[in-house]
Amino acid sequence: MSLRVLDADGLEEKGIKFSRQHRQRLIRRGEFPRPIKIGINTNAWPEHEIDKYLESRIAARDAAPPTKSER
Repeated sequence: MSLRVLDADGLEEKGIKFSRQHRQRLIRRGEFPRPIKIGINTNAWPEHEIDKYLESRIAARDAAPPTKSER
């Protein structure tokens, strides 16, 4: 199995343009995947975990009732 990891630029390519501070807040709250340490100053996220995170956000959107502007 080949495991692909994403750095901050890779997250941005997936459409996740959170600042480092915002990512940290989400991670502390358990709302974003935790990174893996691949070097002294280098974090990365397994791509399959980021894909799963994005799928969960889509599912949450689809499960929510439509807002007034969507009607």
